[in-house]
Amino acid sequence: MADEAEDAILAYLKDNDEISNSAKFAQDFGFGHDEIVNVIRRLHGFRFVDAQDIRREKWVLTEEGKTYATVGSPEFQLFSAVPPEGIAREELQKKLDPAVYKIGCQQAIKNKWVEMAKAHVSRKVQLADDKVKNLLLRIQNDEAVNQEDIDALKRRKLIIQQVWKGNSVRKGPEYAPKRKRAATDLTRENLQRGDWKELEFKEYNFSAKGQPVEGGHLHPLLKVRRQVQTIFLNMGFEEMPTNNYVESSFWNFDALFQPQQHPARDSHDTFFLKVPSTTKMLPEDYVERVKEIHESGGYQSRGYGYDWKREEANKNLLRTHTTAVSSRMLYALAQKPFAPKKYYSIDRVFRNEAVDRTHLAEFHQIEGLICDRGLTLGDLIGVLHDFFSRLGMSKLRFKPAYNPYTEPSMEIFSYHEGFKKWVEVGNSGMFRPEMLLPMGLPEDVRVIAWGLSLERPTMILYGIDNIRDLFGPKVDLGLIKRNPICRLGL
Repeated sequence: MADEAEDAILAYLKDNDEISNSAKFAQDFGFGHDEIVNVIRRLHGFRFVDAQDIRREKWVLTEEGKTYATVGSPEFQLFSAVPPEGIAREELQKKLDPAVYKIGCQQAIKNKWVEMAKAHVSRKVQLADDKVKNLLLRIQNDEAVNQEDIDALKRRKLIIQQVWKGNSVRKGPEYAPKRKRAATDLTRENLQRGDWKELEFKEYNFSAKGQPVEGGHLHPLLKVRRQVQTIFLNMGFEEMPTNNYVESSFWNFDALFQPQQHPARDSHDTFFLKVPSTTKMLPEDYVERVKEIHESGGYQSRGYGYDWKREEANKNLLRTHTTAVSSRMLYALAQKPFAPKKYYSIDRVFRNEAVDRTHLAEFHQIEGLICDRGLTLGDLIGVLHDFFSRLGMSKLRFKPAYNPYTEPSMEIFSYHEGFKKWVEVGNSGMFRPEMLLPMGLPEDVRVIAWGLSLERPTMILYGIDNIRDLFGPKVDLGLIKRNPICRLGL
């Protein structure tokens, strides 16, 4: 069919100077307009024709507008349903469609055609002109209508603008009544028949791009994660094993000196497992020391002074922070002759939070800690400046905060040049003696630690303002394919 359309266009131009309207040409010769437009574009590319774009805009009736053009506007229908002596409002409502009644009341009152009492409707004029229907019929017949009336009909959504696109066509520099198809391949049949000598071959386009390579693409979170890993490794840190999403309440809360009545341990904030609901693998001697520090204190601490329950500590949950892994690593470190360590982790954590543009029920936490003798708050601040400067955040501020397992604790703020304000980027502190000493670590050993989410810096780097566009089922795969290489301030 496309070949027939091409032949028709070239044959027409042989005896005529121009095809002035591609739509009329398609209609006269029995072709679809889209098909004719595609053929014109192809011939234009081969320079057989010169094509000019035509764009025409016209107003057409919506389905609602077509209905009113046939039966009259709602206000005129309502006016016609009111007899000269008037009618009860309830009776009038029964005579009309609910939508017609609602719109008709508003417009008829606006036009001062009727008077609507509480229970009675009466005419204020004896005759009414259905201007809306007349305007719709004029538009339907392609007659001119002034702009004020167009605006009024458009506000009532009775008309919409329709854009028509087509072409006018003239002969091009390479015009011929018949286009000879250039061969794209030299086949075995061409060689056998010998017709290859008469073939005209299509020229090679050496600047044409090949088919895009369909390969794997790294997610933006993975790119930023790799850069953060590189920063930790350059600073001499060792990665902690974070492959267990399921953790016991003991390692997630109790070992961190977090009381069993803490709000974070409520089911509104934490995902508890039904199967298996409890753990049976805890170091008993350490559990007893943790129970003692919670109930009675020790190491110059008063503790919390409550009845610590083993069944609460045994509950399994989806870990709410990777600090649960840190508590395991520090306990394992305490079982051997002490050696300083630098640990880090970047992995997924889970919290029972309401999902919105900045929060998900699961996200990734970045955590770093240093364990050594005689560490101070000054060491923590110095390490934070070093770490965040490598992320490209050189202006830092610190604000005192509270955490059950760190004292002192600090919120970390960085000045965002784009937002022109200070934004919170993480949390930090020194692990409490009530957490470290029951593990068996020497009394002069201190642990400084900090944490932040992976999603927040990724959203800032890639200009994403809704976390659901970055992580989860609504992620656009095109974003993953197009996003640039991550470059932090290394």
